Amino acid sequence: MIMPSDKTYQRTKEIMQGKAEMNPDFRALADFVDRKFKVKVVNMIYGFMDSKKRPCLNICFEFEQEEIVFRKNKEDCFSSFDKRKQEIIVQEFTKIADRKKYRTKDMWIYFSAFKPIAQIEAMQNITREQKDQFIKQLNNKDIWTINNAFSTETFFVYTEKQRLYYENSPIPKEWARKYYEVIKQYDEFDYFDRDTFSIRLDSKENFDTNYQSNWWYYYK
Repeated sequence: MIMPSDKTYQRTKEIMQGKAEMNPDFRALADFVDRKFKVKVVNMIYGFMDSKKRPCLNICFEFEQEEIVFRKNKEDCFSSFDKRKQEIIVQEFTKIADRKKYRTKDMWIYFSAFKPIAQIEAMQNITREQKDQFIKQLNNKDIWTINNAFSTETFFVYTEKQRLYYENSPIPKEWARKYYEVIKQYDEFDYFDRDTFSIRLDSKENFDTNYQSNWWYYYK
């Protein structure tokens, strides 16, 4: 799962909503992973990579804290996966899998978390019209626009001078408090917390000068 449009996310979302269940072929393996690593598997999705030559299994958890258990560096959510733990899971699946339906030789095991993608989806569901209306309601002419990438909303003021001013002001906390109410309309799984929700600040000046006024360059 990387984005809300991914099929793996959509399938897992149905499970979280109580509309579907995990493929029963993976129930025994999920129970093994739960017991062995003290986590809670939500879904497992089997497929292929490398032009359908190499089998892979995506093991989905609800929270990032569970997914990070399988990283080499548990302090870094972007570190590579722990090869030893991957091998333990492959070995167990090889023992119990239906060989007519599933290949396990050279299988790639990877892990993902549902919550961060659900938060991205909530952000993406806020329309451009809603954002523009929110800016109007703030009645602050220093704000140029609001834009998001992943699960972070960035409030853009016009100049770097304005950005520096607001970074040392309590005003953005008030913007975040009000914007939180907009996000909660789409927070289906109640993942956003009022006390921890925050926004980023940037400027149109920075966007124009350093990113050629191009969102693709800005977020790549």
